[in-house]
Amino acid sequence: MSDLFRELYKQFIYYSFIFTPVCLTFLAWVTIKFFPGSERSGVPQVKAALQPLQNQGNMPLLSFRIIIGKLLISIGGIFSGASVGLGGPAIHIGAALMTYFGRFANFAPHYLERGLILAGSSAGFAAIFSAPLAGIVFAIEEMGRSLEEKTSGLILTAVIFAGATALIVLGQYVYFTDRSISFPWGKAWLIIPICGIVTGFLGGGFSLILLKGGNVLRSISFLSPLRIAFLCGLIIATLNFFSDGLTAGTGYQETKTYLLHAEYMPAEYPFMRMLANMATFFVGIPAGIFVPSLSVGAGIGANLAEWIPIAPLSVVILLGMTGYFAGMLQSPLTAFVIIMEMTNSHDLLLPMMATAFIANGTSKLICPMSLYEGLTQHYLKKDNDEQK
Repeated sequence: MSDLFRELYKQFIYYSFIFTPVCLTFLAWVTIKFFPGSERSGVPQVKAALQPLQNQGNMPLLSFRIIIGKLLISIGGIFSGASVGLGGPAIHIGAALMTYFGRFANFAPHYLERGLILAGSSAGFAAIFSAPLAGIVFAIEEMGRSLEEKTSGLILTAVIFAGATALIVLGQYVYFTDRSISFPWGKAWLIIPICGIVTGFLGGGFSLILLKGGNVLRSISFLSPLRIAFLCGLIIATLNFFSDGLTAGTGYQETKTYLLHAEYMPAEYPFMRMLANMATFFVGIPAGIFVPSLSVGAGIGANLAEWIPIAPLSVVILLGMTGYFAGMLQSPLTAFVIIMEMTNSHDLLLPMMATAFIANGTSKLICPMSLYEGLTQHYLKKDNDEQK
């Protein structure tokens, strides 16, 4: 879909200023009208469903209808030129599928309430990134925050089956190009705190804008959700125009370009992609932020390597990806594990680990509440208000 959009974009570049905002407004209307609960990444909905005592209305967030909306509208968003990742939707779909089949098979209530949801979300994460260890860590750190003894086996089983399925369908692969490299000891290690602070600051700022921006936009009386979607569509079209289409799609190809030929990427790309991610978020359609944000981190790392040339370019790019991911989600364990698995960079484990924790600490200074925790409160509050 990204390639199709770019082909059409090159042929009808000025029409994108009409096509993108109109299509995204229509998709936002479809989301609100027919698939409420499928909006954005889906991770907050899954986290809300994991708290049944506070969220008695959690099952609509993990229904079969959600799966359909997540699949169709995410693809439509990519075709429209938005910055749409597939990691969050895969987690939401995995949790919904596991819950749906669990209810169909009459699993015990304990498994339906937490075990199957955790297992499905971690399996979706592991399958989309071909990173089984990261899927388990994500379930512990972000989705569950603690791993219950009764559900740990279920999570491991789901991740193993997801990894095996991905292996059968796609074969043995590394999500991004194999970057098994080493980091020489010496002054090059000074880039770790620099990278951690910079990426943590930017990641925390990004999360803060997403958490506070919705309230600001809703406080403006003449801005309805569809008007917001149209204005954000115009912003996305403008960013696509000035970036020559680089800010459209998942960001996978741009991240791969950074890892192989960073010199071809413009210095302003990561900041333009950040704006595209924000605009897509406020459109409100199903769209993840994982892979687009990895391309942002890669761009920040490439810029730092050019501005402060004390470490190998490829190393700083990987540290940038790790730090920005950790700063954005405040999930440092998931950050360095997923980058390590996706790029086969096991030799950089300690530098990536240090960068992730520095970025996490810096991000907390900017945005005390983690992104997904803050977004989850919206669903819990909404359900509590409906019950009153």
